[in-house]
Amino acid sequence: MARDNKRNNESSNDKTIYINRVSKVVKGGRRFNFTAMVVTGDAENNKVGVGFGKASQVPEAIRKASEKAHASLISVPVVEGTVPHIVTGKFGASKVLLRPASPGTGVIASSTVRSILDAAGYTNVLTKVIGSNNAHNVVKATLNALELLESPQSYAVRLGKSVDEVMENYTVGSHVWNTRQ
Repeated sequence: MARDNKRNNESSNDKTIYINRVSKVVKGGRRFNFTAMVVTGDAENNKVGVGFGKASQVPEAIRKASEKAHASLISVPVVEGTVPHIVTGKFGASKVLLRPASPGTGVIASSTVRSILDAAGYTNVLTKVIGSNNAHNVVKATLNALELLESPQSYAVRLGKSVDEVMENYTVGSHVWNTRQ
């Protein structure tokens, strides 16, 4: 079983987004626990996942979060290194706007959103976090935005057109076809 975990870690990259120390006051003093949020991704297959773990030691919390992240991988559409269209993800008081960007732009994002987009395999994306910048809510809003993305192939099937007809109007850096407005 250890060999399988080693193989999974070779094909994906884990990055710790957030670590928090939580204290509980008891009769004998304070007890400390730690929470960790980890993002993992497989950029070659355009998959990304986020996990949250709690433990009394930081390494154990990171390990638990990493296991949960590997278990929650989702596939995301990548068109020429960017998102296919403009999308806004929402969670709690946070909103995350993802916009396509032309080649060479890079990932313009906060550190939390950048970690997720880099793990998913995006190379050119413009983003904006609106509202609360709480790390937990921003992560969940970003994942919500990625789940709302629609590939040109699924968009063409939904419209009953061919992929070529859909892609002839698509230009990188603009949102000729926006399915979520």
